[in-house]
Amino acid sequence: MPAGRQVTIYEVADRAQVSISTVSNVLNKPDRVSSATRERVLAAVDELGFVPKVQAVSLARRGTGRVGVMAPFTSYSSYLRRLSGLLTAATELEIDLLVFDHESAALASSPVLASMPVHGRLDGLIVMGLRIEDAIADRLRERHLPTVAVDADSVLFSRVVIDDAAGGRIAAEHLRDRGHRRVGYLLERQVSDYESQAIRRLTGFREVMAAAGGSVVVTSSDNSVDAAREVAAGLLDAADRPTAIMAHHDALAVGVLIEARNRGLRVPQDVAVMGFDDGEIAMAADLTTVRQPFEESGSTALSVLLGHLGGSDLRSTTVLDVRLVQRSTT
Repeated sequence: MPAGRQVTIYEVADRAQVSISTVSNVLNKPDRVSSATRERVLAAVDELGFVPKVQAVSLARRGTGRVGVMAPFTSYSSYLRRLSGLLTAATELEIDLLVFDHESAALASSPVLASMPVHGRLDGLIVMGLRIEDAIADRLRERHLPTVAVDADSVLFSRVVIDDAAGGRIAAEHLRDRGHRRVGYLLERQVSDYESQAIRRLTGFREVMAAAGGSVVVTSSDNSVDAAREVAAGLLDAADRPTAIMAHHDALAVGVLIEARNRGLRVPQDVAVMGFDDGEIAMAADLTTVRQPFEESGSTALSVLLGHLGGSDLRSTTVLDVRLVQRSTT
């Protein structure tokens, strides 16, 4: 065979004496093909040096094709964006996704994966935004179910995260550099006492403001624009009103913006407002925020999971970058 020439799927089909669709199924939907046929096609792939997508080969070797995804999708639109990135990657590889919604970790009585509702066969699991309780993690390991945690902690599984403390520092540095020293910080209220992403973000924020000689007044609200408005009213009506208010995520920041404008306050002249995430609501409100790569986190999680499905036992932590997006509110 001439050097450098790419082997085609047609040649693999001819060598294995199967149809083109069978080769495609072996590489992308191997559970639809008998093990004997799968082995014959994979042997032809190896003999000819056919180079399909690495992920497809991993799936074929393992006989996989269905991945479960669990996250608080109805609580936060940000997880729908993560799912979008995951769906795009999964569609290209013809991987089936089984999606489970779960209540927000902040609202749960215990911020854990309360159960593992696996209906049918799963070859891998991606858990987003939910700390996996040790007992549940042990059970997943005992079942030999490869698992990846996104935007969450795990001592047993690979993770895809951002550096929340660094994100808080980026926000604080932006406000510090604009002369703000008396700052309000609006957290999302959480029931359980655990080190959430929100707490880590606040920790980084406080570090920068403390080093600058500033003060941070922390308050919390439920996860809605209206709830944020109610809490923001107390900050904005205070005699020593903050010159800037940072919110844990963009929707809460929009609640602050609405209350500020209802009071005739100019933004950012009278009070600056920042959010976190950079979703559509931030763009619509022209809100300064810290952007995190939601779609990339979803697709990256699938790539990491496919590595485990291909036989890798190496636990990894992938940290994605965040960056400041400056708009009119600061």
